[in-house]
Amino acid sequence: MQQVVTVKEILHGALDAKLVRVRGWIQNKRTGGGIIFVLLRDGSGVIQCTLRKGKVDEKTFEEFQSTRIESSVELHGEVKTDPRAPGGREVQVDEGRVVHPALEEFPIAKQFHGPEFLLDKRHLFVRSDKMRSILRVRAVVLSAVREWFDKHDFMEVHVPTLTSAAVEGGATLFEVKYFDQKAYLTQSWQLYAEALIMSVGSIYTVAPSFRAEKSRTRRHLTEYWHVEAEAPWCDLNCIIEVEEKLLSHIVATLIEKCKTELALFEREIEDLEKVKAPFERITYDQAFKMIGEEKSGIKWGDDLGYEQEKLLTSEFDRPFFVTHYPKKAKAFYHMPDSKNPEVTLSVDCLAPEGYGEITGGGQRIEEYAALLARIREEGLDPKSYEWYLDLRKFGSVTHSGFGLGLERVVSWVCKLDHIRDAIAFPRLINRIYP
Repeated sequence: MQQVVTVKEILHGALDAKLVRVRGWIQNKRTGGGIIFVLLRDGSGVIQCTLRKGKVDEKTFEEFQSTRIESSVELHGEVKTDPRAPGGREVQVDEGRVVHPALEEFPIAKQFHGPEFLLDKRHLFVRSDKMRSILRVRAVVLSAVREWFDKHDFMEVHVPTLTSAAVEGGATLFEVKYFDQKAYLTQSWQLYAEALIMSVGSIYTVAPSFRAEKSRTRRHLTEYWHVEAEAPWCDLNCIIEVEEKLLSHIVATLIEKCKTELALFEREIEDLEKVKAPFERITYDQAFKMIGEEKSGIKWGDDLGYEQEKLLTSEFDRPFFVTHYPKKAKAFYHMPDSKNPEVTLSVDCLAPEGYGEITGGGQRIEEYAALLARIREEGLDPKSYEWYLDLRKFGSVTHSGFGLGLERVVSWVCKLDHIRDAIAFPRLINRIYP
């Protein structure tokens, strides 16, 4: 039997005028004039396949005429160029079989469906052009992340998802029963990362994080994927440079590899071509003035929320940094600025067009006494952080890190209306099905 080829191989033109065998799912179908036009999807792409009465046997023609969309099939035929076909090529079929017929009409039709219906049918909606393109963009982002970090001598490591201590705040922790103890789903790898940099140097991870934020905004998930990095001998300026170079590389890779997918979302390549290091930097104080201070709905010292970030991003046409957030707005481990101890050596990267924060990080407190004081100041139990405090007893150094929200980056580059579409199976405050 002839070896199966992929749709991607066919569309690249290497198999023109060759006989091929393809298999996949019927994404769409139409008939007319003794021809059945099948749009076949195999995961690598979509190609038109034509079954002509007389060229395939009568039994096969009748079987495909009655077969529903999303049936799995296998087809054999010759590759022909045709400018009218999607992708400029088609397979003119001489043999075909239905592997498993769809047992009923596919529930997701071309008509409008509301978001709740599509979320209930997410296991089927992932087959759509939109979701397939998003998942490809997502995969390329992660590939670019690993490529950049590996090239710059950051080692990938993994740490526990179950943890005994809060990283960012107890109010947003998911508590789980861990035998006869309490444990929590991690919000970030950071505390463990700070231990590992003194063993293996600069590191990164790609892992899920969990936050029990009772938020119904368009940019919050309860489970999301985190790209996080930590580096020794690295201050605030150093980690900002890592972030902007990494993000610039991600976007350049998307421009190179995902033009078709980005075009589906009407993302102008010219917009992304502006994303090159260095990015503009402003302080929290400057940002607070730019959004109208308390007229924006927050007081000085509060973190910037979605509405404030939306106002701020209207002033920029590419990602930019906001630095030196007040202590009140950041977690206990952020290093206070020696010039003004009320603000920290922290940084968020915000995407334009209203998308807001896509990374958050900064320089960590490196001295034992200062860290212990901040833990107590925040009303936390030092015993829960005993091992973390130990890190300052044995050769502490200046170090910094950040976390990049994968879904937020994907939402921005694909111009998505809601972050739930940046992941295959979203977990929201009101949804854990399917």
